[in-house]
Amino acid sequence: MKNKTVEIEAQLEPATDTYFYNHPFDMTVLIGSGIENEWKVILANNKASHFFKEEEGVLASAFFGSIWKTIKKHLKALKVRPYTQAFLTIKTDDKDKLFELRLFRQETKEFEQTIFIELSAQDELMSEQKVRWLYEQKYMSVIDHNLDPIITVNRKNRITYANSAVHKSFGYRSKELTGRSIVDLIGDERVDDFRSFLSRAFSGESIEMEGITFFHKKGQYLSAYLKTIPVSIQGEIQEIHFILRDTSTHFKNNEKLLFLSYHDQLTGLWNRRALKEHFEGDAEYAYRSEEKISFIHLDLDRFKTINDSIGRTGADEILKMIAERIKVVCPKAGKLYRNGGDEFIILLRDHSIEKTEDLSKRILSDFTKPFYFDHQEYFISSSIGISVYPDDGVILEDLLKKAEQAVFFVKERGRAHYRFYKEEMNTSFTDAAIMESHLRRAIEFNELEIHYQPQVNLKTGQIDSFEALLRWNNRKFGFVSPSLFIPMAEESGLIHTIGDWVLETVCKQLKEWQDKQFRKVRIAVNISPKQFSTGEFANKAKDMIDKYGIHASSFEVEITETVLMNIKDTLFTLQKLKEIGVTISIDDFGTGYSSLSYLKLYPIDIIKIDRSFIKDIEVDEKNAAIAKTIINLAHNLGMQVIAEGVEKDLQVKILTEADCHKAQGFLFSKAIPASQIVEKYFSWM
Repeated sequence: MKNKTVEIEAQLEPATDTYFYNHPFDMTVLIGSGIENEWKVILANNKASHFFKEEEGVLASAFFGSIWKTIKKHLKALKVRPYTQAFLTIKTDDKDKLFELRLFRQETKEFEQTIFIELSAQDELMSEQKVRWLYEQKYMSVIDHNLDPIITVNRKNRITYANSAVHKSFGYRSKELTGRSIVDLIGDERVDDFRSFLSRAFSGESIEMEGITFFHKKGQYLSAYLKTIPVSIQGEIQEIHFILRDTSTHFKNNEKLLFLSYHDQLTGLWNRRALKEHFEGDAEYAYRSEEKISFIHLDLDRFKTINDSIGRTGADEILKMIAERIKVVCPKAGKLYRNGGDEFIILLRDHSIEKTEDLSKRILSDFTKPFYFDHQEYFISSSIGISVYPDDGVILEDLLKKAEQAVFFVKERGRAHYRFYKEEMNTSFTDAAIMESHLRRAIEFNELEIHYQPQVNLKTGQIDSFEALLRWNNRKFGFVSPSLFIPMAEESGLIHTIGDWVLETVCKQLKEWQDKQFRKVRIAVNISPKQFSTGEFANKAKDMIDKYGIHASSFEVEITETVLMNIKDTLFTLQKLKEIGVTISIDDFGTGYSSLSYLKLYPIDIIKIDRSFIKDIEVDEKNAAIAKTIINLAHNLGMQVIAEGVEKDLQVKILTEADCHKAQGFLFSKAIPASQIVEKYFSWM
């Protein structure tokens, strides 16, 4: 055997010099296999013999027993190439030691295969690997044993790992999620928000997201909270850990409280608190994107009459209908808020002036359609004011105030329209408390005046009746719109004093014209529902008529449909007025505040068609149909009919063909002082 070994050494002398004697610090073993493919240890250097604690002759038993399985795996590689290497761990004295394993194929006559094996100790590498392994184990332990579900996602949004808590909360095991896109597990309603959230997370932000819905394996969506932990390798975000929490139970217990905190209880719309919080984020985004934000302030016109006529419950039902109607036209880029009472605000992101105008026009158009409550139609108009961020300001309160200023500007000029805020509107927006104090002294300082608007007979072109309209020229505010100070007078109770002044002033004017023997005319006076509700109005009217000795038929009482709702008191007062000989008319007829049966019940002489039905009558078939229906109704009931707000010749033509008796509006004349009435209509007599 020894001679055979010497002979083999002679054949492999160049190789043994290389692998045995030139590497005294490495373990080197020469093995060979015969025809029967049995491997034997041929040579081993001292280092190898010492390590395996065996004599050269019995090295094979330890060598082939402890590391042979690992070496055998790499022998196949030597069939196609003369050299291969790998790392090998050998357990000694209850310790693991790492070696670099190198295999070299050699040719000999005695063996079918001859392999040189070198084992080079890698203690330092083993230490680093062990530390790395320990850190990895700790790292994975934090994830695997975390009570919160954790999902790991790569930059392609694909899931690479899920811990066991994911299975407990959402039903998935890691292998069922691996390779799936996490976006596919998010509810459709917030997918766009989630994609933006992903983008921010992969930019390095550790962020949170509430209120997303995550798809459970059983098929339902659960409300979830989401937090991200970026995984950075050499300064680059490679993965994201998503910490998920099933908040569905918590959400159900708290969603009502949270909803009420940010939503209006009646309509379900966002409230003022939500607007403040939304604006912070929207303004920041608009600033970075150099975009504009439009604030559309929508204020219902004369909604108080709805409250007065059908009560709080009915008015609330109509407010809900209004909210739903606005929601339908509100674009995806907009948020709708109830600002309280009868006011709504729409916040529009990235909207051009043109788009904002189009939306405002559509809202106003939709308000021409009736609202139905208790089988009755109600027509409600709205006025719209618009402010724009950052053109009109960057602070929310400033922007809302300017939108409100624009609303007041619209209401002063007839309502049911829209305007963008302009700097000059500041002068028309005044403090209500100061204005009310000035209104209380208006009579004392002779600031009130009556103007008269003529009513034209459409067949003859003659004028024998006027409507008295109150004007206020204040020493501080200048001319104040009736749409501003009349509601203020009604709310403060001043309407009774002012109403009495109007009543006496008109009677005094009729007396003056009567004494001058001008042709007989009739003057209509608008009576507030609050004046009428006292039950004393008929007596006051009689006293004034008697005091000035005027013809009772020359005095016309103009009431709104709201007054007709209180049947008992209204019928008594109207009957007393008819006994006196006063003419009675219904103002703004058709706005839906009363039943048609009232026309039969009450002693009414004249119906006045509301201006909202006259507007665009030449192009709006529905308005034309409504106006013609009211005219026919008046004829059939033996009443006169007057159209308000006539501004175009074509409107006159349509009304004349429909046999409307009279019309008033800017086409003929605006309301003018009594002196101009005398000069224009009576001077020739």
